[in-house]
Amino acid sequence: MADLYDCTDPEARAAGVDAAAAAIGRGELVLLPTDTVYGVGADAFAPPAVAALLAAKNRGRAMPVPVLIGEASTLGGLTLSVPRVATRLAEAFWPGGLTLVVEHAPSLAWDLGDAEGTVAVRLPDDDVARELLRRTGPLAVSSANRSGRPAATTAEEAVAQLGEHAAVVLDGGPRAEAVPSTIVDCTGPVPRVLRVGAVPVDRLREVVPDLTD
Repeated sequence: MADLYDCTDPEARAAGVDAAAAAIGRGELVLLPTDTVYGVGADAFAPPAVAALLAAKNRGRAMPVPVLIGEASTLGGLTLSVPRVATRLAEAFWPGGLTLVVEHAPSLAWDLGDAEGTVAVRLPDDDVARELLRRTGPLAVSSANRSGRPAATTAEEAVAQLGEHAAVVLDGGPRAEAVPSTIVDCTGPVPRVLRVGAVPVDRLREVVPDLTD
């Protein structure tokens, strides 16, 4: 069973982040809070760990795993050139509930699923998640639920669904709303909304008027 740490307590949070970072380094899975829902995370650059994440969720490779980063500047290291529209959206809505799909650098040694050269990236607005991400680097993170079941909004719900597959659980308290991030594809000539979620389309259009949905 996974070790659970109450991250509302400063000492437990420090110990939990240490334990989670160590688990990620060993190629294990971690359950962690984000600003939207609870997630299950793995080292983005460890294909066996990402495969274990997909297996735990009972999810196929056709739905590649998104990547969370701890600093906005990290996006530039994941792609040969950050599209201008992605930069504008990131400046307006990061950290927060917006995921940006960009073409990733061909040199990156990862396998997130059948992504066809792209990666979905987000900077979460959650202190615990970002603290861990700054320790580990980019993490492959998907919602902490079995495929087809509701996303977990508490650590308890995450454990009930995926606890047997994780080494560490970071409990950051309940998430206020079980709303996934909005996803925008920035790889084409016109940015396109792939999923409507935490950031409304009308707010996106205030920054990128030619957005399609």
